[in-house]
Amino acid sequence: TDTNPWNSHGTGFQAYVGADLRTWDGPFTVFNPPEGFWGTHDFWAPEVYHYHRSFYMLATFTALNHVRATHMLVSDDILGPYVPLTKEPITPSGWQCLDGTLYIDETQHPWIVFCREWVQVHDGEIHAMPLSDDLTHAVGNPVLLFKASSASWTRTLVRRDGSGIEDARVTDGPFLHRQADGRLVMLWSSLGRQGYAMTCAISDSGRITGPWRQVEKPLIDTDGGHGMTFRAFDNRVFVTYHSPNKTPFERLAYREVVETPNGLELSAFCGDAHGND
Repeated sequence: TDTNPWNSHGTGFQAYVGADLRTWDGPFTVFNPPEGFWGTHDFWAPEVYHYHRSFYMLATFTALNHVRATHMLVSDDILGPYVPLTKEPITPSGWQCLDGTLYIDETQHPWIVFCREWVQVHDGEIHAMPLSDDLTHAVGNPVLLFKASSASWTRTLVRRDGSGIEDARVTDGPFLHRQADGRLVMLWSSLGRQGYAMTCAISDSGRITGPWRQVEKPLIDTDGGHGMTFRAFDNRVFVTYHSPNKTPFERLAYREVVETPNGLELSAFCGDAHGND
């Protein structure tokens, strides 16, 4: 993302390329907003997926005259250039949304899973919404999966509505991981006692619509979160996230995890994705 994605005009997204998670080539510019693009600020949370022979980037944008929203971008190459797939964002009009992620269900139908932001609804929400096969529009209504308060460890904030009430809670960064046992695990982030943190929610049914249950403690509990999973060359599972959670010091972090009936848990192993210590 931009050098200062919080307070400056958005300029685009860049990517780095590496084979060992230690040395990287780049940055390579993969997206610059075209003339007339609605988003002007807060270029956040780009995620890229290979789907139907193209690469799709879901990213969050905002503007002075537009609520925060996730927009779908597309490219023929993983390194871009990405262009807007449609004129309007993919998340619901009028909803303040962020951190959209793409999920393909067991019947090969696509969904967007996204956060409805706490600044609008106070108790942050995570929704799933079915999409058309070409990812251009919704084919059903958003389904509320859960709210931030469903995780007991989340910290409260003062509402942004001027009421002074301190009951708001954050939802950030959903990402779906299918376990070998069929359970569907969602990584998502919030604020805890030690700052930014990332946890797991579990759908024992394996369905995106749940029901979802929360684990008791965060997976990453100190100053890190907004993660995804990936498989190493030997098929081990890793979680990657950013830490610390302070601009401009955010950096890539990753840890090996193991799959359990209660979702993902950190492995004692701390080597790289090639199996080196």
